[in-house]
Amino acid sequence: MLQVQGLAKSFGSTQAVADISFDVQPGMTGFVGGNGAGKTTTMRMVMGVLTPDAGQVLWNGAPVDRAIRRTFGYMPEERGLYPRQKVLEQIVYFGKLFGRSAAGARRDGLELLERFDLADRKDSVLDSLSLGNQQRVQIAVAVIGRPEFLLLDEPFSGLDPEAVDSMADLLREYNARGVPVLFSSHQLDLVERLCDQLTVLSRGRVVASGSREELQRSGRIRHRLVMDRDVGWLRDSGVSVLDVSGNSAVLDLVDQAEADRLLADALGRGSVVEFAELVPSLSEIYREVSK
Repeated sequence: MLQVQGLAKSFGSTQAVADISFDVQPGMTGFVGGNGAGKTTTMRMVMGVLTPDAGQVLWNGAPVDRAIRRTFGYMPEERGLYPRQKVLEQIVYFGKLFGRSAAGARRDGLELLERFDLADRKDSVLDSLSLGNQQRVQIAVAVIGRPEFLLLDEPFSGLDPEAVDSMADLLREYNARGVPVLFSSHQLDLVERLCDQLTVLSRGRVVASGSREELQRSGRIRHRLVMDRDVGWLRDSGVSVLDVSGNSAVLDLVDQAEADRLLADALGRGSVVEFAELVPSLSEIYREVSK
């Protein structure tokens, strides 16, 4: 498990990150926030690219040092590959930097290129590939060292839907092996689809962190009531009515007791077709906590 404890970083008079703390448990953690929220700065401090002004990063309880970072797979926001080097040659080179044998890195590199539909481009120089295909090579480099932890900054940026699915399958495989994954993304639908845990940053601070269910339950849960008749009477019922349309309404109820009272009132007025909680989506949670 990775633990980020009280990280802070300023650039001159601008504080980019202020007292950030969160854990990355086994599984997949989404790291979300708007531009300038501090995601990339935090990831760079985890990897030692930037030195924090305060705080520390722990891996399984031990301070993260250079030796531990050699077991991490990292995909930076600005891609760090050599544009004039051949694709497979480059993957093997980085594999050797991680301590892999040339033969082992070549074998795994070919397998990764095959699954990303790039086997026929193994001898092409990197900058002859499209940006999306360069992104696929970058993720191959990030995993070629058989990492114990994956840290990926916007890994799905610029990928077509097929490549997104291939990369998502790859990350799930690493999760199944017990490798925790932390990735940032502006694509909230992907985060919602893939992640077990979420950490939300806004203006350099953590504004929400936990499982998707915990975050969904952290605010007021709205309800939808549908009856076999008009529900305009709800406007005078004393509850918070967010929307009424014919026989359907969306309500913001205070607690379960108020929900029980409302349901009993509705049943006394006619047949209730539906009375259900409306669990907020990740996009709704993000908008709420980032205000």
